[in-house]
Order: sequence, then structure tokens, then C-alpha cells
Amino acid sequence: MEKSTFNPVHQEKDISSKIVAGLERISEVFKVLLWEKAKLVGLSPIQIQILIFIAFHKQELCNVSHLAKEFNVTKPTVSDAVRVLNKKEMVSKDFSSSDSRSYSLRLTELGKKLVSDTNDFSQPLKKQIDKFNENDLESLLGSISELIYKLNRNGILTVQRTCFGCVFYQNNNGTDYCNLLQKELKRTEIRLDCPEFEEKVSG
Repeated sequence: MEKSTFNPVHQEKDISSKIVAGLERISEVFKVLLWEKAKLVGLSPIQIQILIFIAFHKQELCNVSHLAKEFNVTKPTVSDAVRVLNKKEMVSKDFSSSDSRSYSLRLTELGKKLVSDTNDFSQPLKKQIDKFNENDLESLLGSISELIYKLNRNGILTVQRTCFGCVFYQNNNGTDYCNLLQKELKRTEIRLDCPEFEEKVSG
């Protein structure tokens, strides 16, 4: 108990615990902002997250199995959310894959409108981050990218699409390099959600 991350006395002696506690507070901000938007449009937070994800990711990722991994929830939870969104005519099911039992999801016109009304839910947080100077932003991005990669490698985070976990990424004597783009990457060019991401198989 004394060494708990959430014990303020322990935090005073341990900077990692302070950071973990800080990240926990920031995660609460996301929940609050998402719930506020959800109440306005009459959807649940996971339904909004699914709509936004479909809007900005390739279709092969827009299926129940992947969405469950993406948001760390069960397949039945995603299926229930999709059933409601389908009933409200915000998504349609595309059965054109080779497996006739599976389907991917597409946004309808109503779904696209909902996304344009809700995808700014995180703007209050971005507004505050925009006030940081360039060096602090670059350092923060590097730390977050590496943390996401390590959490994924340790099996805590199911899905990640950062450069560090990609087959095209290479570190040449401390320089980040993308073999797909065939260019060196500045720290600010490291992606957290890369459309071309292909998972590197750990040896």
C-alpha cells in the first residue's frame, strides 16, 4: 500500500508514479469529454468511438473482431454497439469479403454527419497541448510513442500502429528511418496511427 502509485506520499519520492497518476487524470479527461458529446447526440461513448474509427481507417480494420481489440472490449460489446448504429442507419454492413460470414462496416451519410458533429470531442485537450513549446511537444511525442510501443510488446495494449512497432521502421545509429517512405524521420514525424503500418514480428 505504501508504494502504491496512487499514494501521494510515495509519489513525492517516485517520478514514475507521479507520471502514471498524471496519465490517469488525463484518461479521466477523455472519458468526461466523450460522455459530454455522447449525451448531446444520444449515443454511447463506444458507439461514437466506433463511428470515428470507421471514418478515418481502412476498411479491412473496420470489423467487429478488430474493433474489439482496438478498444479493449469484448466482441459482444462491439456487436451490440454496431447493431444499434445499424438500426439508426449510421453504418451499413459490407459482406463482400471472401468469408461470407464476416462483414466490414461503412459509414452511411447519416454516420458521416454524426462523425463531423462529434470528432472534435478532444478539442479542449488539444487546445491546452497547443500551448506547449515545440521542444516540449517533440519530447512528449517521443515518450508517448515509446510508451505505447512498450505497452504493446508487454501485452498490456492489444493494438498499436506506431513507427517503432512497424516492419518498415529502422533505427540507424540513433536516427529514425522509414524504409517505406525511404527517408529519415524527425521525432515530430514519428506516427502513432500510421495508415501504412505493418506489424513487425518480434524474433
